[in-house]
Amino acid sequence: MKPPAYKSSNCCRLLMACLLISVVGSMAIAKVDLTTLPQRETVQITIYNSADLTLVRESRPLTLKEGENLLQFSWENTLIDPTSLEMLPKARMDAITITDLVYPARVRNLGMWNITSEIAGKVPVEVTYFTSGLTWRAFYMGTLTPDEKTMQLQGYVRVTNNSGEDYENAQVRLIVGKVHILDQIVELARRQYPYGRPEAPVDKGVHALGRVLEESEELKLGVQTVFFARSDQEGLLRKKEVVKEGLSEYFLYTIEGTETIPTGWSKRLPSFEADSIPVVNLYKYDEQRFGRSIVRYLNFKNDEEHKLGETPIPGGLLKVYRNLDPQQHLAYIGQSSFKYIPVDEDVELNLGGISDVVVEPTLMDGKTENHRFDQNGNVAGWDDVQQWKIEIRNTRDLPVKVEVYRHFDTQYWNVKNSGNIGTFEKEDLRSVKYTLELAPQSKQTFHYTLRSFRGTREQDWQ
Repeated sequence: MKPPAYKSSNCCRLLMACLLISVVGSMAIAKVDLTTLPQRETVQITIYNSADLTLVRESRPLTLKEGENLLQFSWENTLIDPTSLEMLPKARMDAITITDLVYPARVRNLGMWNITSEIAGKVPVEVTYFTSGLTWRAFYMGTLTPDEKTMQLQGYVRVTNNSGEDYENAQVRLIVGKVHILDQIVELARRQYPYGRPEAPVDKGVHALGRVLEESEELKLGVQTVFFARSDQEGLLRKKEVVKEGLSEYFLYTIEGTETIPTGWSKRLPSFEADSIPVVNLYKYDEQRFGRSIVRYLNFKNDEEHKLGETPIPGGLLKVYRNLDPQQHLAYIGQSSFKYIPVDEDVELNLGGISDVVVEPTLMDGKTENHRFDQNGNVAGWDDVQQWKIEIRNTRDLPVKVEVYRHFDTQYWNVKNSGNIGTFEKEDLRSVKYTLELAPQSKQTFHYTLRSFRGTREQDWQ
């Protein structure tokens, strides 16, 4: 469904009006003409994902007369923070002075720029401000091959605009990185007056947002940049160009071209696609974490060896499917949310519980031995001896790799294993791990005897 045709009357709710309203008529401006600002020539929106914060940059050609100029700026029905408004000439800066931005008393959603110009004619200016209500999130689709050894990964971003302002033909940039601000933009935007009550100005927001603006300026110097792209022919997707640069903990993803995002709308944009990513499917049985369930994990790494590694991967939701046959029929496997994945980082995604691999531990025998007595004849130490059988069944038509974790209630123990135990590892003072590989439609059984040393018998433990 296409968004509605963009109406010129709605092109910018931040209207630069031609006439003064009556409430500011008492200002001494009888000889100062109001300047009409044309529609935007370009607009750029930089959306942060760690805060409800968007930096907007607009380029407009401003017609000035020599001498004093007055410019009216309105932001009604938007979530713009008026204390963040700035305007800067992009040419003839030596001849143009933006004296101040005045917020008339007891007037909402209105600012007046006083401009002194030594020249007459058109001058390009850039207007910047912070707004709220623009958000983005990443989500992914992974498709496993029938043998589940490799995966195709497709990434998308969804940009949502609830700012009250339509943005037409905007360059969209997406920021990954933590931003610290003292005031929420939405709270500043919803003040009755820009600085609180006219008789009690509050400038805390200016200082806080100034710091954020400074960080945003730093981002222009060098950042992680990913270009998202679409073909101009019938909206078909084409491969994306990725340009990599680095700066501190911030990363910037720039959507190639421009997008029109009316307020109240969301747009899904393709981000990247990677084929034949080597993956490892791992099944874990850990009663301490999952109860009696088996949980499936999908493992890979964000590096060149795994057909990735050119850029960090923004956190999001991955839905995984399996390609069943040449006709591209898909079976849903599971989904997992994950956080931001740096380059060269190992990825282990929890896809949820499954039922086609089963682990059944059974206590076969239990007894106590090696009793020790104190001087009063009371039992002071002993060994708890338990014999366990672990049965693992793979009902799948593919081989599986299974990790079985066993946890003990003391650090004084030893284990004797028998049968096909695969790989045996001591995880920590109270845990061990068995790693086994099972053929399709197969079963394996192994045994272990756990001896726990209690009371004074702890002194005999080695």
